Formats: sequence, C-alpha cells, structure tokens
Amino acid sequence: MIKKFIDKLLGKSPAGTSKKPQFGKRVEIPVSVHGIDPSLVDERAINVVRTLKQAGFEAYVVGGAVRDLLVGLRPKDFDVATNATPEQVKGLFRRAFIIGRRFRIVHVVYGRGREHEVIEVSTFRAYLDNAAAEQVAGNERTSKSELAGMKHAVDSTGRVLRDNVWGPQEEDAVRRDFTINAMYYDPETQIVVDYHNGLKDSKSRTLRMIGDAATRYREDPVRIIRAVRFAAKLSPLGFKLEPKTAGPLVKSQKLLNDVPQSRLFDEMLKLLQTGHALASIEQLKVLGLATGIYPLLDVVVERGEQPFVAAALKDTDRRVGEGKPVAPSFLLACVLWADVRDGWAQRLKSGQHSHPALQDAIEDVFNARIGDVSGRGKLAGDMREIWLMQPRFDKRVGSTPFGMVEQPRFRASFDFMRLRADAGEIDETLADWWQEFSMASDEVRQDMVDQVRAEQQQQRKQAPKGPRAAKPARDPRPIPTGSQSGDESSEPEFPESAADSTGDAPRKRRRRRRGGAARGAGEGGSAPSAE
Repeated sequence: MIKKFIDKLLGKSPAGTSKKPQFGKRVEIPVSVHGIDPSLVDERAINVVRTLKQAGFEAYVVGGAVRDLLVGLRPKDFDVATNATPEQVKGLFRRAFIIGRRFRIVHVVYGRGREHEVIEVSTFRAYLDNAAAEQVAGNERTSKSELAGMKHAVDSTGRVLRDNVWGPQEEDAVRRDFTINAMYYDPETQIVVDYHNGLKDSKSRTLRMIGDAATRYREDPVRIIRAVRFAAKLSPLGFKLEPKTAGPLVKSQKLLNDVPQSRLFDEMLKLLQTGHALASIEQLKVLGLATGIYPLLDVVVERGEQPFVAAALKDTDRRVGEGKPVAPSFLLACVLWADVRDGWAQRLKSGQHSHPALQDAIEDVFNARIGDVSGRGKLAGDMREIWLMQPRFDKRVGSTPFGMVEQPRFRASFDFMRLRADAGEIDETLADWWQEFSMASDEVRQDMVDQVRAEQQQQRKQAPKGPRAAKPARDPRPIPTGSQSGDESSEPEFPESAADSTGDAPRKRRRRRRGGAARGAGEGGSAPSAE
C-alpha cells in the first residue's frame, strides 16, 4: 500500500498498468473561426517559420503569442515550435544560439543593440511519465556534472530537472501548462492547431491546466507563479482560473522552497515588469499567496498600497503599456527605499556623518533584502547610485547641478526623486526645478543657479540675528527633505568650495557645453534603460 501511495505521488503506475495520457485530438481551426489578424504577427517570427518549413520541417508560432492573438492583442514576444532539433535550427540561421540546460532551446536574434529582437525556438518534446525518467537524488540545484548525459530526469518529488527528449506535436502539446498556451498557429496557412480545447477556453475566458494541476505544479513549481501572472495579465479581459487549477495552489506553494533563489528572483521580476504589477499583487492576495513565495516579493506585496511604492508600480505598468523599457533596479529601489531612509535617519541621529551613514544603510538593506541573488552586479550598482544621488538634489549652487545632469543614472535618480515629491516626501518645487534645469541650455541653467544663490543670500540676510551659537561638530539634521536651503557641501561627493556653499564671493565657473542630459531628458519615467 505504501509503495502504491508513493508511486501515485511520483506519477508512476504499476508495471503493466501504465495509462496512456490524454494527448487530445488534433483539430485544425481556420481563420474564419479563430479570427486572428495576421497583421499582428511579427515579420521576424514569420521569417523563422518560413525558413524552417522551407528546410522541410514543421514550424508554428506557439504559446502565449497565439493566446494573445486570439483575444486581439499584439504579442510582445513570439515563440516558435518545430520538429527540428536545436542543432538543426541553429544551422539554418546566421545568428542563432543554443541555450538552456533543463530545456534546450534556440534563440534566433534579429537586429543589434537595444533594438534587437529574439525569437525563441523550441523542439517538440515527447511525453515521458516519471516512471520513464532517470531518478536523481537532488533538486534543481543539482550540478551540471551530475545531470550530464541525461535527457529526461526528475528528482524525488517528481520535479523535472531535464526534459530534452524530442517527440511529435501531440505529445508536445500535453507537456505545456495551460490549454490556452498549447495552441499552434501557422502564419502562412493561417491555421490554428488545437489539441486541448484551448480555443473554447479562450472564448469562455478560462485558465485551465492541462492534466492534473497538482501533478503539473509538482513537475515544475514555478508554474504556480505563472498561474498568478497569467491570471493578473488576463483578468482585465475576463479570464479566471478554473477551480481545479486554482485549488492546489496554496498546498503546492511549499514546493517552491527547493527552487533556486535566482530562478524565483527572475520570476518575481516577470510578475512585476510585464505591465501588470498591481494586478499581480491583487491576484496574490486573492489566491492566498501574499506571503511565502519569495521574501522580497513579500515586501512588495506588503508595501504595495503605500503611496510611494504604489506610484512606482503604477508608473512601471504605464511604461510597459507604452512600450518603453523598464529597469528592475528602479522598482526595487522604490520598494526598499523606506528601509534605506529609516536606517539613514537612525545613523544620523546617532551622530554619524551623512554620506557614510547613507552608505552603511544601503549596505544593510542589500544584506537583509537582496543577498547575493543578483550577484551584487549592475542591478545593485544602479540601485546604489539612485539612492546616493537623492541628497545631492538639495544642492543647487556651484558646479554640482551641472555635474549631476551629466551622470549616467541622472534620469533614473530624478524620476525616483519626482516620485518622492508626488508622494509628499519632499517639496514638489524641488522636483520642478530639476525638471526645468535638465531641459535647459547652459546659459539658462547658469541663470537658475544664480537665482537660487541670490534667494539663499536673501534668506540669510532676513534671518533674525541673535547670540552666536557654538558650531556643532556634526550636522544633526535629519534626512534632507528637498528644501531650498539644503546644503550638503561637507560631503565628499560635493566638490564646491566653502565660498560656494555660503554664497559669498562666487568663484569662476567653467561653462559646460555638453547637452547630453538635455537631449536625454525626454526619456523620463520609472526606468530609463533596459537591464
């Protein structure tokens, strides 16, 4: 009995009683029924399909692109499925690269730089139940050497670690997750191939898992997060998770504990950066998954209703909707700003100097919230720059403003400061000043700096005179709030002389003729560059 129970959990069947899976019946749906607008299909995806077919292979646009086309949306990404092996695909295209370890696929690349487009090409996969797979005493962290030579391997829980056995299209369809993601579209004949009533579910706005949902979540726990993402993306169109698909989600959540943190981090970013961040947070709450998926995601959900974080999430959704690039560094910097700000304030209160206090607060936040999952590389570096530039916005005299607008991360830092102003954390006039300064010519910029200097001098003259107090050893002020009188001239990043900081005897200034910041000022928004 115990063995039967364990075999059932692992998806095994007793010898001689193996049950053939329901591969479904192939149904070819003409354009008169499915109604896909061919103008919505990317020309590069059509070219990949055409090239493969001319070489004698089957090829179709597949997955989420077909789903989006059926509901009248223009897909952002196009995937192609074929019966050609990865090596055969690679040999047909000049710029094609085989990637992946769990699932070997090919990236066919068009264009260069930020304008490049990738068409992902996968080979039809065969259906193999867990009884036919090689058992590995590990999990997704199992080393590459341990899996060397294996084409289909699962761990002790039934999680698929390798899936590189090729097969016919009908078997490939049953290996996919949701019925609406398991349809194939030929852009040349305009035929949709459907095995699992995906078109019917698309019309009834139903998100249904192919096969037993609990088993599919066990095969790949990340499908739990995908279910949330699809529900969030498609809920505005009326899609809902089918009860049997939604039912096992909470109980299956513990399976995510064995998924590598780096993969969970990437899936979290997909939740937050595909244009439906606010809806994803709402779905997590509705489905009972608000906590426990990933620690940093827990923080996002917890703070999602705070004005500053909510504004950042909304702005990210807006940018994605407008086809603009988004950067994870900006959004995460917004989510964790409260930790940095509070840690900075505590250190200032204890008498620590402002700049090292901010640096130490940032380091503590990285250790507590980010860890090593991002490699402390570009993402962490960009977050650090955004935070470190915030107090510098208070400095609007001397050469600092001119140097600020030439910094590579100025736009992201300014957008961050603008959101702080919108949330009431700092004075909006400060954000307005920097907006105008970043767009102005050198001459107008100099006039703006001179005007600030004159205003500060006037304020000092009008200040009531009293007994001269002893000068404190350290600046005891709290975190700069963007007031016009803010002056961080004692910090290392502000190179101005004492004369500049006091407004007396202004020194000779070097004119800057570089207009890069003004030209790039139109790139505003939450994330000025793709990561």
